[in-house]
Amino acid sequence: MERNHPLKYQHDIPGSSRPGLEIVLKCDSAGSLEAAMLALSVMTDTGEIGIIRAGVGAINKSDIVMAETAGRLIVGFQVGLVPGVERLLREHRVEVRLYEVIYTLAADIKDLFLALSVPAPAEQVVGSAKVIALFKSTRKGIIIGCEVLDGHLSVGQHFRIITAAGPVYNGMIESMHAGDRVIQKAVPGQKMGIKIRDFNKARLGDFVESYRAAGHRQKAWEPSGGIVRK
Repeated sequence: MERNHPLKYQHDIPGSSRPGLEIVLKCDSAGSLEAAMLALSVMTDTGEIGIIRAGVGAINKSDIVMAETAGRLIVGFQVGLVPGVERLLREHRVEVRLYEVIYTLAADIKDLFLALSVPAPAEQVVGSAKVIALFKSTRKGIIIGCEVLDGHLSVGQHFRIITAAGPVYNGMIESMHAGDRVIQKAVPGQKMGIKIRDFNKARLGDFVESYRAAGHRQKAWEPSGGIVRK
């Protein structure tokens, strides 16, 4: 018979932050449950593993419904599933991970938690320049003459044009010229031109920033809607 664990979990405490990974935990005995809880007691600066339900007994429909509201993951230690619930895993996109060794359970779930908790890379400004000249290129385009102030500007980098009112254009540096020479990179003190095909409203005194765009965190795991035995 299932027995909900009486402990208060981190997400039940007013003002606490939401865990990085929320799971339903089922074990074969109260002793196993305490051991698993202790093994999963990990916190980092990105959050913690949150146990939204902990109980003794086979994994059932109620566990699946509960898991669907959180991390869609049920962790089972030396337990099985109530007959007929595998179909519900697919329907609710909930994954069950079953373990026979407590060390394996702890190591696997902690690895999963840390992988999901890695933040996306933040945007990084790598260079700046000032617009010191303007040359008409096409009806919709322009060549901006710049002097590099800090860092560097390179072909292939993202860049933005910034006026006194804020950013007015974002694009990619497709080519740069220093006089008649094609260059790939410009450093502080160097003067060069950047051709922009689809923007012609830059003004003298505007600034150019080159930057590495913010990345997107790729989830290392998505619930399989099935059973994984470890």
